[in-house]
Amino acid sequence: MDEFDRGPDGRSTDLPSGRGVPSWLAANLNFCSSCGGSLRFGSIDGEDRERLACADCGHIAYVNPRLVVTTLPITEAGEIVLLRRGIEPGRGAWAQPGGFLEVDETVNQAAIRETWEETRLIVEPGEIVGLYTRLEAAVVTIAFEARIVGGTAAPTPEALEIQAFAPEVIPWSGVAFKTTTWALRDWLRRRRPDLTPPAELTGR
Repeated sequence: MDEFDRGPDGRSTDLPSGRGVPSWLAANLNFCSSCGGSLRFGSIDGEDRERLACADCGHIAYVNPRLVVTTLPITEAGEIVLLRRGIEPGRGAWAQPGGFLEVDETVNQAAIRETWEETRLIVEPGEIVGLYTRLEAAVVTIAFEARIVGGTAAPTPEALEIQAFAPEVIPWSGVAFKTTTWALRDWLRRRRPDLTPPAELTGR
């Protein structure tokens, strides 16, 4: 797979493509959801890569990434709202609000719900800032720019602190995730091209 262009969404991962299911995820996939038999990883006739498949009934367990929906809430003054995470991973570090898409909602609904749950702010999702692939975590993260339309920012079980930052003082060294770093960089490139993020940035 490495011969194909990874595209801009590949910037947020250090792993090469084409390595199959991450070992930490495969370790939790032991039994067939169809018959309960044992799953084995290997070559399958008709498949272009190794797969997890049931040795008893032949069912193939396709493993797909989960979608994480996030927002970059923007105040009327042009500040960006970040939260200091109250849970792992990244507890104590800064990130944008977000979480996993539920099976019965749209990405727009998920963006509004997750932002409310974590910050008590009501937002109106706008432009998509970017898509970011994390092979390490088996997720794809979508980041929306969002207009704050209601609510009052307050700490929650998932957020120790909520703070609005002017673009000039984004806490780059304290950012939790690579996906947050790239979303902030892409947002700055659109809205404040006069600002240049630090060359060396941290993030998990």
